[in-house]
Amino acid sequence: MLPAARFTQFIEQNQLFSRHDKVLAAVSGGMDSVLMALLHKKAGYHFGIAHCNFQLRGNEANADQQFVKDLAEQLGVPFYTTNFDTESYASERKISIQMAARELRYQWFRQISQQNGYTCIALAHHQNDAIETILLNLVRGTGIAGMHGILPKNSNLVRPLLFLTREEIAHIIENEGIAYREDSSNSSAKYARNKLRLEVIPKLKELNPALEETFGHNLRHFRNLETLLEDKLTELKKDLFEQHENVIGISIQGLKELHPQQFLLFGLLQEYGFNESTVEDIISALDKHPGRIFESENYTIVLDRQKLILSQKEESEITPVTIAIRDNEAHFGSYELHILHDDSPLIIKDNPMAASVDTDKLIYPLTIRNWRQGDFFYPLGMKTKKKLSDFFISEKVPLHEKKRVPLLVNGNGDIIWIGGYRPDDRYKVTPKTKKVTIFELNKI
Repeated sequence: MLPAARFTQFIEQNQLFSRHDKVLAAVSGGMDSVLMALLHKKAGYHFGIAHCNFQLRGNEANADQQFVKDLAEQLGVPFYTTNFDTESYASERKISIQMAARELRYQWFRQISQQNGYTCIALAHHQNDAIETILLNLVRGTGIAGMHGILPKNSNLVRPLLFLTREEIAHIIENEGIAYREDSSNSSAKYARNKLRLEVIPKLKELNPALEETFGHNLRHFRNLETLLEDKLTELKKDLFEQHENVIGISIQGLKELHPQQFLLFGLLQEYGFNESTVEDIISALDKHPGRIFESENYTIVLDRQKLILSQKEESEITPVTIAIRDNEAHFGSYELHILHDDSPLIIKDNPMAASVDTDKLIYPLTIRNWRQGDFFYPLGMKTKKKLSDFFISEKVPLHEKKRVPLLVNGNGDIIWIGGYRPDDRYKVTPKTKKVTIFELNKI
C-alpha cells in the first residue's frame, strides 16, 4: 500500500505546500521520482510532471523520456519535457557535466513554473540523499549550514519524500509491482555521490545498522543549532552594524569582544561573500594602522580607526566632469553642482557646501573629479600646501568616503575647492576681487 497518509502528514508538518497549490513534480523515471508522482496522485494534490532529457545516454535517455510521458498520461496530469545539449553547455562554461545538468534543469523548472502557474517544484530526494549530502560536505569542508543536509523546503523547492529511506522506497516499489526506469549511471562509482552510496555508507552501516535513524536525529540537532546561530548573528548585527546611507560601519571594539571570534565574524560576513581566510586576515589587522582593504567578489571592507567600513563595490569610478564657462550646473556622482556668476564680491561663510571664488583666477574648462594619490591644496587661511590625504585624516573623513568627495579643479590643475569641506586659499575672494563665482553642492 502506498504511504499516502505519511506523505500528506510530512507535507503538512513541514508546510511544504497546501491543497490549493499547483506542484511541478520533477520525474526522471527512477523509482524515487515515480513513487513521488504516484503519492501526489493518491493523496489528491494538484500537480504536473516535468522531465529533462540531458542526451547523455543515447537510446536509454530517450526511453526514460517516453516512460515518463506515458506515466503522466496514465495519471492524467500535464506533462512537460525538453532536451538539453548538456555536453556543449558544460564545455562552453568550463564546468562539469553534473554541474551543467543541475543548472539546466533548475533554470528550466523555474521557467515552466512561471509560465504555467506552479507555486513549487517537488524533488524526489529521500533520507539517504540527505546522509550522502552531509558526508560529501564533511569531506569537502563545511560549516553548520552544510551539516543540516537537504532541507524539506528551500524557497519554492520542496522535497516531500524525505520521510522515507532508500530501502523503504525499494520495498514499496517491489511490493506494489510499480514499473520504473533504472539509470545505468547509478551503478558507476566514478561519481563522488555514487562512491559514497555504493562503498562508504555500507561500511558505516556495518558499524551502525540504524544509520538512517541516527542521522535523522543528527539532522534535527544540526538544524536547531543553525537556528540558534542565526538568532545570535541577528542580535550581533543589531549591536555591531550601523547603517550609513550605502555603507555599514562595524564596531572594531565589538568585534574584539566576540567569542569565538573567528566563527562569529565569519557568520556575520559570509552573506557578503567573505571567506574564512579573509576573515582571519581581518582579525589579524584589527589592532594595526587603518587603511587596509579586504575584498570579496562584490564587497569591500576598509579598516578605519574605530570601525570596519563595509560597502558594495562600485561598478566603476565616477567619470570626471568638465565645466565650460557658460555652464550653470553639473552632475557628479551623487552630487549636483550649481554655479552662480555675480558682479558683487559675495563671500560665503560657514557653509561647507558652498564656496566663493575669484572669477578672474578661473581657467576654463574646470573639472570635477575624485581624489588622486599625491593631490594637494592650500587650505583656506593657510599659506602652505597640504596633502589631501593628510587633510582627510585631520578632518576625520572616513577612508571609504575619500574617493567620493568631489574636487573642483582649475584648468591649470590647481584644486580650487574640496567640495563639502574647504576651499583653496589661493582662489579666495579678496578686497581686490572684481567678480565672484559661487559654487554650491547639493546631495541628490
